[in-house]
Amino acid sequence: MSFFSFLRDALFIFAVIFIWLMLLYQFLLTIGGLLFWRRERVHPKKNVFWEEAKLPLVSILIPARNEALVIEGLLERLARQDYPHEKMEIIVVNDGSTDATGEIVTNWKHKNKVNLRLVNIPLEESGRGKGAALNWGLKFSQGEVVAVYDADNLPEKDSLRQLVLELISQPSLAAVTGLFRAYNRHRNLLTRLINLESIAFQWIIQAGRNFFLHIAFLAGTNYVIRRKVLETLQGWDEKALTEDTELTLRIYERGWRVKFLPSAVSWEQEPEKLTTWIRQRTRWARGNNELILRQMKNIFRRRISSTTLEMANLFYLYYFFVLAIIISDVFFILSVAGLVNLRLPGPYFELWILAFSLFVLEILVALAMEKEDSWLNFFLALLAYFTYTKLWALVVLRSFFEDFIRRKEKIWIKTDRFPESAYQQRLSSSGRQNERSHQD
Repeated sequence: MSFFSFLRDALFIFAVIFIWLMLLYQFLLTIGGLLFWRRERVHPKKNVFWEEAKLPLVSILIPARNEALVIEGLLERLARQDYPHEKMEIIVVNDGSTDATGEIVTNWKHKNKVNLRLVNIPLEESGRGKGAALNWGLKFSQGEVVAVYDADNLPEKDSLRQLVLELISQPSLAAVTGLFRAYNRHRNLLTRLINLESIAFQWIIQAGRNFFLHIAFLAGTNYVIRRKVLETLQGWDEKALTEDTELTLRIYERGWRVKFLPSAVSWEQEPEKLTTWIRQRTRWARGNNELILRQMKNIFRRRISSTTLEMANLFYLYYFFVLAIIISDVFFILSVAGLVNLRLPGPYFELWILAFSLFVLEILVALAMEKEDSWLNFFLALLAYFTYTKLWALVVLRSFFEDFIRRKEKIWIKTDRFPESAYQQRLSSSGRQNERSHQD
């Protein structure tokens, strides 16, 4: 056997093994997600009754940089929350906006009797990222509990109340994070695929690891956290590109917990252009690269914990699984072109069919939990295997190139917003619950 043949066979076996290890882990998480769903959605835990006088003051922080297209919808939804309004303070942090964000917030405040404060970050201090904006807003807040919403969000009427009640009913909890859905999911093919991804992430990854490992990661929006926790941790890391994940890790390092509460729902806007999606996902990937390296450097200096295992899984996902996917795709293309002829004995075609089937099945299970298991989404799940997952692999490669080859400076890049869809307008103007039953 020539060296080339040996290398070819070794790479192929590497790809098969590492792809299947991740698939089996995802399958276990899918089972965990199902069990979590059964516990939380079919047999939901009743919220503890609290007298309004005993409910904590909640400071709602909204980092806003050029959010004129979406921020009024969020303010309208917050004004309709069923949490006592005298126990709410809304703090919009205007982070150097060059559009009409500040004017829209000011005009809205004059028309509505809501406890709202607009905080303007000085121009020379602005544009340093979401973590910096949140820390700036925290200085002006007074609440015992702090809530965070991105400016494009449309939380359901009971979202804030459910998050707060869950937090204060369990002293061991540092934070509670809710479910997010895409209100523009029917806008185009990209938003439909993102919708599949976000549902699968939350009902497989988030719910599965919450069930088995008793951990959950903050989603960046639609979450509440105790003020004393933020003060102990000295706020958000202003240099982190994924400030939510970084904060989650520090929470667990201190011995606190985060809970995933899917009954607390907020709707958000997803990227409608591929270029916007790539920029956003590259920022996420680069932020995760930073956290992976930080955690891996300390892995032998501390006891093994659930978060250590989860970061090891992220390390595996970014640096081994993605590589295995790329190798597998290259072999597939070369085989179709007749440039490579694999002669290794084994049921490799059958394994590929099984892997493909598992991928689709897991997505369909997650979709069923959100009552979105339609024929259209079935075909989109088939398509996602050949398109969306490959785009994610390219994003991870791009982040690797920017971080470790070019050593590009890490700069916070804000996600572009898009004009309101008709569905968002209905959501922002409607006071009804159960928005998930609406269709575009």
